[in-house]
Amino acid sequence: MDYFIMIQEAIQYMEDHLLEDISYRDAARHVYLSNFHFQRVFSLITDVTPGEYIRNRRLSMAGQEITLSDVKVIELAHKYGYETPESFSRAFSRFHGVSPSKAKKAGTQLNSFNRLVIKLTTEGGTIMNYRIVEKEPFKLIAKVKQFPNESVNEAGEEVNEIPGFWEESMKSNVYDILKAHAATNDFYGVCAPISEGSDYFDYGIGMVYNGSSVPEGYQVWDVNPTLWAVFSCIGDTPDCIGETWERIFKEFLPGSDYEMLDDTDFELYPANSEDDLFCEIWIPVKKKV
Repeated sequence: MDYFIMIQEAIQYMEDHLLEDISYRDAARHVYLSNFHFQRVFSLITDVTPGEYIRNRRLSMAGQEITLSDVKVIELAHKYGYETPESFSRAFSRFHGVSPSKAKKAGTQLNSFNRLVIKLTTEGGTIMNYRIVEKEPFKLIAKVKQFPNESVNEAGEEVNEIPGFWEESMKSNVYDILKAHAATNDFYGVCAPISEGSDYFDYGIGMVYNGSSVPEGYQVWDVNPTLWAVFSCIGDTPDCIGETWERIFKEFLPGSDYEMLDDTDFELYPANSEDDLFCEIWIPVKKKV
């Protein structure tokens, strides 16, 4: 799967249907990806979420239209997918910095968000170390929580609740319970789409399961892929995870002989590791045809 071509096809689909009742879910379905996997790939390649892209393009077009005509706010709200003039006005003001009524005045400066064009450019010039690992399916005992696919809310604010989930688990007795049912001392941060069309994904904090009775509030997570590409996240903060993911999609996947499967992937936090290793990212892959 060429992700750059896929994202360009998704953008074309969104552009063709901007004035229709669509969301990023429709674009994901158009390119045959789960909502979760599509949202992640799109965001890492373009630096904007698909939901943001649709919202910003509509508000940009609305800004152009309001300066060139006497169109009413209620008409613009309906045209660009807002249920009420009030919700449209709030979104318009956040994006442009002025209300729709002020935007009508000559000389008012508005913001523009142009169509994205995806171009494959040479990245890096640095070595990206990875290894390919064959691994039998295994089971984790995990504390699992659901999170929204969309990482930016309607107000344009980034929403990332996973670090809070780790912090909350650390302060409670989650780690102790996991260790009591674990076969090794390594921790895993594991995630996967709930289903192809869901707006949420499952994320679990887990350890390799030792087969004992499952405590209430926990579950056994089957990790089924058997071929993995493994990447080291070097650093001392979680920022290195996002940076590594970006390089995976922009550097590794376009130029390698492997493509990523839309399945469970995980972060591995080894109990014994080198000082500069924050974690490892394991992505399920298969050989390109």
